[in-house]
Amino acid sequence: MSKAARQKIILEILHKGPIESQEELQGHLAKRGFDVGQATLSRDIRELSLVKTHDGYRPSGGVGFGEPVLPAVSRLVREFVVEVRLAQNLLVLKTSVGSAQPVAASMDAEDWPEVVGTVGGDDTILVISQDNKMAQQLARRIEGMLA
Repeated sequence: MSKAARQKIILEILHKGPIESQEELQGHLAKRGFDVGQATLSRDIRELSLVKTHDGYRPSGGVGFGEPVLPAVSRLVREFVVEVRLAQNLLVLKTSVGSAQPVAASMDAEDWPEVVGTVGGDDTILVISQDNKMAQQLARRIEGMLA
């Protein structure tokens, strides 16, 4: 399963109540089918900006439990986008399996002027731009992240 799915599950687990240790969190993840090592879990905790309080782990200020924290769009594009296809004012981005929705969500969160909206499937994202020129600019931006 993908990192984004695992991190979403971590946030769901924390929403149900405090988790006092990484070992306890590992146990909850294992029950949900995620066999996660300590190093991976530590990275997830750092990337999700979790903090340890006297009650246990929780997201740091301002992050709601219903809002999964996404890594930077440049990182997601670099890790998961495998192809960029331009078609008039549309871009079709091919991603690795199961990665399209997190990439699309991170692009939407960026509020780029070239992006009117996105539709993320399993391994394909449809990106809608206002016009052909904007779509070309966006294609160059994304291809730059891949380089």
